[in-house]
Amino acid sequence: MQRFVRSFGLLAADQTPCGTPISTSYAHALVLLLERGERGERSTQQELGEALGIDKSNVARLCAKMQRAGHATQQRSESDGRARLLALTAPGRRLAERVQSASRDRFAQLLAALPSDDTRASVLASLEALNGAIASTRPWEKPK
Repeated sequence: MQRFVRSFGLLAADQTPCGTPISTSYAHALVLLLERGERGERSTQQELGEALGIDKSNVARLCAKMQRAGHATQQRSESDGRARLLALTAPGRRLAERVQSASRDRFAQLLAALPSDDTRASVLASLEALNGAIASTRPWEKPK
């Protein structure tokens, strides 16, 4: 597992494994906000932090960085003045779409490099099982 994390590039602070020059957490935040926005949903900092598995102070710094870069806006929730609602800006949406596309291309490339359909199916099933095991050992994370 550690070799995969290192070789896939998950430890790089300034680039995603698909080659986008932003941190992996920034990329994941953009894509989550994009997906939720496409469903007509708004996210709070708290919800984003929970989805990313990062704490309150780290999500606040990440959101502030996204806002400074012009990729997201934050506004206080009318129903809960403590909550900050997040939304992508037009440049943020375009970057999120590029990240999402590059990520899909990278994973398609990896799956295509596997030797057979049976191997691909086995890898995908193993990833599902691993995600389930992770969720079951993290009581704060709900299985999907």
